[in-house]
Amino acid sequence: MDPSLRIVPASGPKSASVKDTANSLGLHDTLQYGPRSIAAEIKTEGGLKERLENWEETQDNLKLTLQRNLHGMHAPMRLLMERKIVAASPHMPVMDHSNLHLDILMGRDETIEPVDIFGGMETGPPQDIHKDMEKKLKM
Repeated sequence: MDPSLRIVPASGPKSASVKDTANSLGLHDTLQYGPRSIAAEIKTEGGLKERLENWEETQDNLKLTLQRNLHGMHAPMRLLMERKIVAASPHMPVMDHSNLHLDILMGRDETIEPVDIFGGMETGPPQDIHKDMEKKLKM
């Protein structure tokens, strides 16, 4: 948890270009920065996609920081501990199940998302339940 009062996610790291990787002669320094590629120099995606991917994490971080400033360090620590306990599900890993407790602790209990309606229909039936249980139990 990074204690910051940031409302929107920070912009992502900038991609390297020849201007950033130039040596004293103005040429690309291959030994220090690796081979030059056009894909690394041209940034086709904007920062909006990265910000949208980090939106929920940033909002959660803001809420935890505000709780820490208002109530003390115990409030976010207790909430994070409760989330960790609830997230450790004893269910079989291949069977679909909902985690209502975690949704309540994360504040997602009053929202409807596609996963609430369609459940896990995009995945097929389990191929090998025994192998999945061995992987979960680290056997």
